[in-house]
Amino acid sequence: MIIEHIDAQLPGTVTDRHAFRGDQTIVIAKENLLAVVELLYREGFQLLVDITAVDWPEREQRFDVVYHWLNLASQERLRVKVPVAEGGSVPSLTGTFKTANWFEREVFDMFGIPFDGHPDLRRLLTWPDFPGHALRKDFPLDGGDVFCMEGCTAPYNNGERNQEAM
Repeated sequence: MIIEHIDAQLPGTVTDRHAFRGDQTIVIAKENLLAVVELLYREGFQLLVDITAVDWPEREQRFDVVYHWLNLASQERLRVKVPVAEGGSVPSLTGTFKTANWFEREVFDMFGIPFDGHPDLRRLLTWPDFPGHALRKDFPLDGGDVFCMEGCTAPYNNGERNQEAM
């Protein structure tokens, strides 16, 4: 399948692999991302379904940037994980995939992972001076900002029961 083809064309690129319920996953270094993406595109994986990230605060390379690909002809799916240290960046795929623009902006906003070469890397879901990145595991649950909870009508406010909302 595609992983064996990647191994043959780009030996040593895949550092780990596994499959779950028919979906294949490979792990590659960020230095190999563009070469792998180019190969995937040539092999029919021309639909970039999603880009997201996972936060592993205890690891040296804290984040995994996760790309989901679909080959429309064969319906084969592939997940590509790229480990990234805190403060590290990943090459942008916006030059090949227009959908990468919003996906990368979302990952940047929620996790703080920058994408080198992105044409307009700014926050997508939060305001420009929002403190922190909401999907990091060390992000405070109350938002970490007094403005996030000011005037809150939710039943819980800063861990205390709001009597007015009852």
